[in-house]
Amino acid sequence: MDDKLMLMIPGPTPVPEQVLLAMAKHPIGHRSADFGKIMAEVTANLKWLHQTQNDVLILTASGTGVMEAGIINFLSPGDRVLVGSNGKFGERWAEVTDAYGLNTERITAEWGKPLDPEQFRLALEADVDKQIKAVVITHSETSTGVINDLETINRHVKAHGKALIIVDTVTSLGATNVPVDAWGLDVVASGSQKGYMIPPGLGFVAVGAKAWEAYKTAKLPRYYLDLGKYRKDAAKNTTPFTPPINLFFALQAALRMMQAEGLEAIFARHHRLLAATRAAVQAMAMPLLAADECASPAITAVMPSGVDAEQIRSVMKKRFDIVLAGGQDHLKGKIFRIGHLGFVSDRDVLTAIAALEATLQELGHEGFTSGAGVAAAAKVFASH
Repeated sequence: MDDKLMLMIPGPTPVPEQVLLAMAKHPIGHRSADFGKIMAEVTANLKWLHQTQNDVLILTASGTGVMEAGIINFLSPGDRVLVGSNGKFGERWAEVTDAYGLNTERITAEWGKPLDPEQFRLALEADVDKQIKAVVITHSETSTGVINDLETINRHVKAHGKALIIVDTVTSLGATNVPVDAWGLDVVASGSQKGYMIPPGLGFVAVGAKAWEAYKTAKLPRYYLDLGKYRKDAAKNTTPFTPPINLFFALQAALRMMQAEGLEAIFARHHRLLAATRAAVQAMAMPLLAADECASPAITAVMPSGVDAEQIRSVMKKRFDIVLAGGQDHLKGKIFRIGHLGFVSDRDVLTAIAALEATLQELGHEGFTSGAGVAAAAKVFASH
């Protein structure tokens, strides 16, 4: 049946009808007063979402683009940086720092396990000459469904005194609490197609005072990604380059929806969806990749035994028009990932779990009672 596709992946995520309708408007001039009003509104609402008084800049870019911008605007060739790598995206940021000739030191953990804050503490305390200029962290590691302990790692960075913390919050911002000012986060990057509930194409980067001070002496090359240009123009409610105007219409509508729901309600919904999904998967006798204490509210990674992960994804798509994400790199074919961030409700999770049960029965997966997954998810919803 046409138009029944259901995205249960970590991005792009489902888009609300009112956001889609907002995008359908005729474009307006990006140098017009009308666009300036939209720019002013979305900038204010982005600061609300980030819980910050700092600049929150809007780029026409993916999450990778704004993370690259967040790295190159504040560093110089040869600078020493610590990069946390416990999945596909943590490793990507290390590849970016390598590409720009930075002195990259990886702090790693096994995929599916969280980064150890103690390793950061030891490395930062050993840096008596204050050579470490930045620590780059992925908050929610999308490839594995692990959330890293950003608050503790950031505390160790703050104790160092010199280093900036540069954070990938691509699948955590808008899904869990990221209090930028309360934690004193220096650079925070995210993308539109995740918790923001709009299609891909916009990237956001919050920049604090300490980072702007570093910007003054940073010497890595930049032009389109020069955040100074965006800051200067944002002060006048405009952009340095042509933006995707209709995505700004979408952003305006989505942020209004988020404000109507409220931050605490948004976070509670995501954590409820996480708990229900994990309970359902365990009731269906399938192991989870990440432990409860480090599970991301954005996505749940499942390691099925006795049934092929790609077969599960194939049947879910062909029979039920539900898209699940696969594993990446060495986890390809070994896991599948259920996204539950952005415009996702309790009903969506129940639907996906019911379809997953039917899929497992079709593929001959044994060891669970029919309906156990739905019952486990429903029990979580009843108690939250």
